This record gives sequence, structure tokens and C-alpha cells, in this order.
Amino acid sequence: MVIVIKNNSSEPIYDQIKNQILDAIISGELKEGECLPSIRGLAKNLKVSVITTTKAYNELETTGYIKAVQGKGYYVSECSNKVVREKMLEQIENHFDKAIEISKKAGISEQELTSILQNLLKQEE
Repeated sequence: MVIVIKNNSSEPIYDQIKNQILDAIISGELKEGECLPSIRGLAKNLKVSVITTTKAYNELETTGYIKAVQGKGYYVSECSNKVVREKMLEQIENHFDKAIEISKKAGISEQELTSILQNLLKQEE
């Protein structure tokens, strides 16, 4: 797994680290039970503070994507696929809520909205 830090980004460095690890978990690049780089090792490789990598790992652990094993390091959680799926379903629901809100403002019927979704799904095939 390669993590690239963009110093000119408005996104905090710990978020960049966290999001890239999360992307690796979601894509399957990092598998359940796989060991992550040590906090100190990652900080050294990225030339960032240990506090920065610790914050990224702590946020991933709090949300259930990784787990700490005392004396051994951090590992991708065994239930991370389920957690990722739940988070993605939550995001989809949020986007649907926004689409419904916009469609109501625009006077778009439920049938039209459903038709739009079906057309978009067909385009993806």
C-alpha cells in the first residue's frame, strides 16, 4: 500500500492518511486481518509526526475499520467488509434523501425519479 501526502491540499494530513487506508480496505487491497504499518514506521516513511499517524489510526479504529492488538500493532478488522458495506449503504441513503428533496423542489414525480434511477443503472451496465 502506497500513501501519498499532498502538502498543498486543504485536507489535513491525518485525513489523507485515513482516507487512503480506508480506500485500500474498501478496494480489497488491504484484506481482513492484514497488518498495517506501525505508527512510527508510517510516520517515518511519510516524514510526518507520530501524532498525525496516531490520529489517523485512532479514527479508523473508532469507526471499526481497524483494530489494535496490544504489542503487535494495527490490523484490518475482521468485520471491516460489513462496516464498509453499512457505511456505503448509509451514504447511498443520504444521497437518495438529497435527490428526493431536490426532486420535490423541482416538482419531479416519484415515477420520474424512479425512471431517472433506472436509466442511470442501465447506463452503468
